[in-house]
This record gives sequence, C-alpha cells and structure tokens, in this order.
Amino acid sequence: MCGIIGIVGNGQLVNQDLYDGLTVLQHRGQDAAGIMTYADGRLFQRKGNGLVRDVFQDRHMRVLQGDMGIAHVRYPTAGTSSEAEAQPFYVNSPYGICLSHNGNLTNAAVLKKELFIDDRRHINTRSDSEILLNVLAHELSEIDHLKLSAEDVFAAVRGVHKRCRGAYAVVTMICGVGMLAFRDPNGIRPLVYGVKESRNGRQYMIASESVALDVLGYELVRDVKPGEVIFIDKDNKLHSQVCSDVPILTPCLFEFVYFARPDSIIENVYVQKARMRMGNRLAKKLQREWADHDIDVVIPIPDTSRTAALEMAHILGCDYREGFIKNRYIGRTFIMPGQKQRSKSVRQKLNPITLEYKNKNVMLVDDSIVRGTTSREIVQMARDAGAKKVYFASASPPVRYPNVYGIDMPAASELIAHGRSTEEIRDEIGADRLFYQDLDDLIWSVSAGNQGIKQFETSVFTGEYVTGVQDDYLESLEKIRNDSSKKAQEDLTSIDIVNSD
Repeated sequence: MCGIIGIVGNGQLVNQDLYDGLTVLQHRGQDAAGIMTYADGRLFQRKGNGLVRDVFQDRHMRVLQGDMGIAHVRYPTAGTSSEAEAQPFYVNSPYGICLSHNGNLTNAAVLKKELFIDDRRHINTRSDSEILLNVLAHELSEIDHLKLSAEDVFAAVRGVHKRCRGAYAVVTMICGVGMLAFRDPNGIRPLVYGVKESRNGRQYMIASESVALDVLGYELVRDVKPGEVIFIDKDNKLHSQVCSDVPILTPCLFEFVYFARPDSIIENVYVQKARMRMGNRLAKKLQREWADHDIDVVIPIPDTSRTAALEMAHILGCDYREGFIKNRYIGRTFIMPGQKQRSKSVRQKLNPITLEYKNKNVMLVDDSIVRGTTSREIVQMARDAGAKKVYFASASPPVRYPNVYGIDMPAASELIAHGRSTEEIRDEIGADRLFYQDLDDLIWSVSAGNQGIKQFETSVFTGEYVTGVQDDYLESLEKIRNDSSKKAQEDLTSIDIVNSD
C-alpha cells in the first residue's frame, strides 16, 4: 500500500505542500518516501528509505524547486525495501516522465518481457511501478509529433489500460507538458482531486485520500473515476476523460476497514461513518448469537478499531474503555517479516492499563485479524493484566486469501484464517469467544454511504479477484511473500543504482 500526491501550484512553490501532504499520508507507507519537482525544464528529486521526516532535511527541501511536483510514500508489496525502489521513478524518453504509483500489476512479468523484447526498454528494479512507467512512456513515444495535446495523453493512457492488469492509481509529470493522474478501470485503489484559489489563480492537488487535501486547504472536487485521466496542461487548464472501454467501479473494501484515515472521504463515503456502521452490525450479530452475554467492558485495539468498538459498546450497553497505550513510533506489525520480530513489536507497540482488565470480562475489538500474531499476543496481555475472560471481535470477516492489488498481506499459508474455522482460529489466538463480521454486513456498512457502489473488491475474504489472476501467479506470490523468502531477501547483498545524498 502506498500514498501518492501531485500538486500544480500555478506559480507557487509546491515543495512544502508535498512534504506536508506526505506526512498526512504516512499511514499508507512507512518504508520509503520521495518528492520530485519541475522547474525551468529541469526535474529535482529527493527520495530514500525511512519516514518522511527522516528522508527530508532543510538542505533537501531547498533543492526541490518548482511549482509542479509529485510525491510518494511506500511500503513494499513483495517484501523488498531497496532504496532503488523508492518512488517517484523517472525515465528520460520521451520528454522526461516521472511517476508515483499505488497498487500492483498482476501481469508485471509478462509486461517486463514485452518491454524488453518488443519495446527495447530495460527495467532496472523489481518494482512493477517502473514497469508501469515504461508502458506509459512507450505509449507516449508512439505519438508521431512533438507537441502533446490532451487527446494524445488520453490515447496513451488508453494504451496503458489495454496492456496493464491489476490495480493502479497514478500521478505523473511530463516535462514541459503537464501533470496527469489516472486510475485502473476498476478503481480499486483510491484517488481524489481538489482545487484551491490563490492570488496566482487556481491550484490543483491529486492525492490518495481526501484528508491530504483538507489539511492543505484544498476543496475536494471528487474521486477520479475508474479508467479516467485527469490532465492539467502547462497552461493550468484541466482536461478529463474516461479512457477505458468498460469501467466498473470496484473499490477495495479493505481500504474502509483498515488503511484509510477515519477523517477521509472515499467514493463519497465517510470512512468514520462506515466504521460506525461496522460496529453497529457487529454488535447486533453478537446480540443475536449471544443474547445473555456477560461482557463488562469493550476495549479497542488502537487505532483503527476505535470507532467500531465505541459503537459496539453503545449498542451492547457496556462500558467503553481505552485499555492499551500505543507507542506511535512502531510500524504496522502485519507487514513485518519474521514471527519473532512481529511478536516483539506487538509488546513494544501496546501496553495494557491493568485497572481496565482486572477481574473483568473483556471484549477486545480489532479491525481485522491477519496473521493472528498480534491478536494472540494481545489476548495474552489482557489475561496477564488480570482479565477473567477475554473475548475477541473483528470488524471484518476472516482474511483467508492474499491481496494481489497492492497490500503486502502474507502468503495464504501464513494467514491464520486460511483453511481454519472460527473455532479453530479462536483456539489459536487463545480467546474465550471470537466473533467475525459477516461479509454482507461489511459491504452494507460501506455501501450505505453511497448506494451507487454496486460491487467491491473483496478478494482477501472470498478469494475472487476482480481482474482475474492465474494460479501460477498466486503460487509465485506465495513464494515471494512467505517469511523464509523475505528473510532470504534481507540477507542478499545486491548492487543497486541509487541516488546519492
């Protein structure tokens, strides 16, 4: 999962806004960050591994000149975290193009081969984003005149849609031409744009989530449609066109459960309200199945489950308490390689407040259960803090299948729910009772905010992939994402071409 931003400042420097926007989207990627700006025919870049605040110092910001720029925060989608794979990526032909991408191409291997054999293009990293950039570059190079029009840009992206499979939300700069943003024909990964009026005229901002626009004073216009291109030319004029033959909005359901900030609006759905409805439906399921429950207190596992837990407590008539203090300097544990590292990180990340557990029957609420490592540790922490009984509820259904659209979920064999019943999962995490949200209730919780959404990308729950994937692709993903493979990648010594400081 990644966060992307593009800003056209119309005469205003954009480096600080890009930086501030990345800090707001830091939850979408903590592995690497990058900014690229454009001024007077030149591109200026800074990127590297680490948090936004660590990658960019004053001396770097002073170099990032220009009134147009794109930015990116990343965590790796195949276990690798090479600095060479930090974005934005750049290719010099044609024109000079740079790109930031959120998502994952499921036919990247085929495209890489085609690019080398047919298009004579070399891919230097293992990132599918570099492949996507080169596909776009090739489509633009097919245009037989130098000065690009909006129609030329639309035609190039139409070619990208025909060749690429999977999920992609993209912002791109073309030197001397302008900025464009586009989404895959299913709109799996989120992308919005907004405007701000300044003394120099209208400025534009494109971002993964609306909260980045809010913080920087931009007015949200709307989501970029599935298969649509938003193109802002060098004269600051905005053009848009849907460039896919069969666009079908199919947003990722897991964005609303876990990734998006609660103060974001995605596809006209307020994430906060969606999570409230998740808690409401989960509480009503519990009432149906366990009317005479003996829950004393409902405690969320911070942060994304707070909204659902609060609504659950309200419906159940139970006390709501904050029972864990979170160390905000520890990253998200389900993406960390290695069982020992994850277990250690859970204990470092969360510390229980003993008085909230002692001699109580506790209902712990989390947004989801992925590997089960965190859940198992937390249940034990609650017992160690003095809880009489520990119950567990997940605001989403069992996560049984890997994600192929840009979320680095583990191999299927490492998902605790894969091939297990609810009772078997309960035994694995050590809870006295376990409740999962029903998929229909989760879908209702989100779609109630926008009944125009007719379907969602739900593959992590159902194993049904909206773009279709080959069995051999899932097999290769299993090999890449399992813990032993990630450990081997960490131990490899490789020579990468990287930017010097």
